[in-house]
Amino acid sequence: MASRDGGRVAALSHQLAQAHQELRRQISDIRKSLGRRRLSDDVLLTHCLSFCAALTSHHQGEDDGMFSRLLRERPDLAATVANLVEDHAMISSILSRVKELADRAAGSTDAALEAIGRELDGLAAIMESHFTYEERTISEALDATATVPDWAGMVFRFDVT
Repeated sequence: MASRDGGRVAALSHQLAQAHQELRRQISDIRKSLGRRRLSDDVLLTHCLSFCAALTSHHQGEDDGMFSRLLRERPDLAATVANLVEDHAMISSILSRVKELADRAAGSTDAALEAIGRELDGLAAIMESHFTYEERTISEALDATATVPDWAGMVFRFDVT
């Protein structure tokens, strides 16, 4: 779906859904790897920390750019945005816990990796609820945006290796 100015290849809501799908895939891969221990502990922890950074960057882009822009155009979304920002704070807290566990797990026991796995299981459930709510509640407002804004890179594109 092209924008009114022709500068957008896909609707912003579609790009947001794609970014969320990529984050879902990444956490699923990490959780599976933790369960199977297919990779070395150090590689798993590196992937885990990279994922945490990508999710944090995505949410900061939303908080610092997308949401403020949406609120200027659609003040009726204030309660929705407040709920999403609250979710971001909760997710950030879980990510801090995952990072802390990952730092301690380097060269540690299976129990340390299991603790990370439990945190990631909870995080995945919260992410799914959050992403579904966000996509459902703000898609129309995103698609009404005339141009691809400056915050799009942080929200839609990230690279986790």
